Amino acid sequence: MSQDSNGGSHRAAGRRRRKPPKRRRALVIAAWSAAGVVLLGGAGLGYFYFKLNGNLKTVDIDQALGTDRPQNVDNGSMDILVLGSDSRGGANADYGPDDGGSARSDTAMIVHLNEGHTKASIVSIPRDTMTARPACTTGKGKTDPGGPREQFNEAYTIGGAACAVKTVEKMSGIRMDHYLEVDFTGFKKIIDTLGGVQITTAKPIKDDYSHLDLPAGPNKLNGEQALGLVRTRHAVGDGGDLGRIQLQQAFIKALIKQVKSIGLFDNPKQLLDLADTGTRTITTDKSLGDVKSLMGFAQSLQGIDAQDMHMITLPVAADALDPNRVAPLKKESKLVWDALLADQPIPAEATANSAGDKGTAGSIVQ
Repeated sequence: MSQDSNGGSHRAAGRRRRKPPKRRRALVIAAWSAAGVVLLGGAGLGYFYFKLNGNLKTVDIDQALGTDRPQNVDNGSMDILVLGSDSRGGANADYGPDDGGSARSDTAMIVHLNEGHTKASIVSIPRDTMTARPACTTGKGKTDPGGPREQFNEAYTIGGAACAVKTVEKMSGIRMDHYLEVDFTGFKKIIDTLGGVQITTAKPIKDDYSHLDLPAGPNKLNGEQALGLVRTRHAVGDGGDLGRIQLQQAFIKALIKQVKSIGLFDNPKQLLDLADTGTRTITTDKSLGDVKSLMGFAQSLQGIDAQDMHMITLPVAADALDPNRVAPLKKESKLVWDALLADQPIPAEATANSAGDKGTAGSIVQ
């Protein structure tokens, strides 16, 4: 540099800024490229986050039920009511006469996670269980008075998710921390996005009602076949709902093994496809109704394998007034609810006399 007469500095005429060494230029280019990747990746993740959040449907159980609920026992455990809804309207009309979308709870499970979220106790509630149902607000804003003797799955038909949760809480004395619901079509899409589920059947299963026809031996089920399996009841046991529940429980364990084996986190595209499909097809309570909360919940379950799950059916016997319905065994049911409240394993004597845990329908699927 040289100085002018005013003491300022100027660059000598004709001099050009020296280029940085090649190694430095390479580092600069790499730094900008990395920044670009981060920015583009962040934008992509932001897009998917926004998209997946927009997919989710929620129901505000807390607002709907208010203070008329069991006490929240804060011992680190968690209880979730999981429903499979059985609407025959719209895309689900292939599975029976169109009901105009008047859904029922086709499948109902209470999933209890222990304090460390290392084990799960799952209690299936037969849909035709006769039980006391509390008063519920209907979809038209009116109040249905309920009654001492109502069929369990009608609670959802009458008052939706809030009435189903309220009925379960009255039955069990346990406050549900969360609510998850999936319908027929959503279930199929999830299975197809996973690439199917591998099972082995001990004997052929053919049920014209659920459109299921499986040979004995290894079978890889697509979404349609998987739905047929969890819906079938005429081809197993005595043709009732209890045998079907055993099949559902066996299928869930096979599904968990499948998810654990395929390494979803090693396949980003499949993971995003599954996230998109899953968030489109489930309904959650409001506190799980965003991707961050739902992902945190899912991550808390990663340590639970199929062998860590104890699955039972609510202890029931044939209903005294209607042989086509079942009724809870009071003493045995209390053992179940008390165990979940205390975050303890369900004792074996709770299911010793239950019609729901007899039979061999569950052993058909491996």
